[in-house]
Amino acid sequence: MLFESTRLKGIGFIIGTFILLICMWLSLVLGYTDVSYMDVYHAFTAFDGSNTHIVIRNERLSRVLMATCVGASLAIAGALMQALTRNPLASPGIFGVNAGASFFVVLAVAFSRTLPLSQMAWISFAGAAFAAIIVYAIGSYGREGLTPVRLTLAGAAIAGLFSSFTQGILVLNEKALDEVLLWLAGSIQGRDIEYLKSIFPYFVLAWIGTLLISRHINILTMGEDVAKGLGQKTGWIKVGAGILIVLLAGGAVAVAGPIGFIGIVVPHFARSIVGYDYRWLLPYSAILGGILLLLADVSARFIIMPQEVPVGVMTAIIGTPFFIYIARKGLKST
Repeated sequence: MLFESTRLKGIGFIIGTFILLICMWLSLVLGYTDVSYMDVYHAFTAFDGSNTHIVIRNERLSRVLMATCVGASLAIAGALMQALTRNPLASPGIFGVNAGASFFVVLAVAFSRTLPLSQMAWISFAGAAFAAIIVYAIGSYGREGLTPVRLTLAGAAIAGLFSSFTQGILVLNEKALDEVLLWLAGSIQGRDIEYLKSIFPYFVLAWIGTLLISRHINILTMGEDVAKGLGQKTGWIKVGAGILIVLLAGGAVAVAGPIGFIGIVVPHFARSIVGYDYRWLLPYSAILGGILLLLADVSARFIIMPQEVPVGVMTAIIGTPFFIYIARKGLKST
């Protein structure tokens, strides 16, 4: 743990917020279209309708906001899942939550001519919740009850199942394939800001909820028997945390598709800085998640310029070595 005192944690959070703002600024500047720092400033203070100003305000600003919100939400969801399951590999991607949300959205696109943004959000939430319930039920079945290994295996199986269903629909329905191919790779390129506007209230609700529940998560991580002995209603805490995970992961999928590894990597980095106090771990995860996805999005613009790599590919490149490292250490209680 890098920061032990509350004062240092507070200072570190301020520094992290400042770094996040710098990354947001870089995301506005860097890309195929040449943009200077002054162009960004003038685009918001003296808009003149030029191509550069239009690119900044209509395209890059939406990408900045989406990357920040989606990265923060996936990181928080991963931290909550790792706390509830005591599994360092837990994340919306590994446990099939993203795959379930993606499958429901693709299914709706395939059988609906027009899908309003508000409905896409609820469909994504339903898919995320459905997958989470199935994984939890399978992982809990049997004498041994819920264990990290059983949850991981159940999550991998359900993720593979829903991914196969999704691919089957896309093979049979060219219309759905054309509409969601880039989205399925995990991308915020070309996404209209309206997508974020429709999901943003749910993000805000979930972010506030995580702050309110963080103290209870601290108690729950001591062990269920200890938590019950301290008077905590563990069942309600788990249900509340599960709803927050569905809102965060489902909302992220609805906006940007199934972006992986943010939920695994970021909580571990945050834990190395502030330890296991979820009153700090969750806000730090949000900041670091936004930073990581912003940097991944900026990097994706330069790999095969003038074309772009989907940001989901970049997060996989970053996250896969870390995932292997954690897996090799073995599943331990978080």
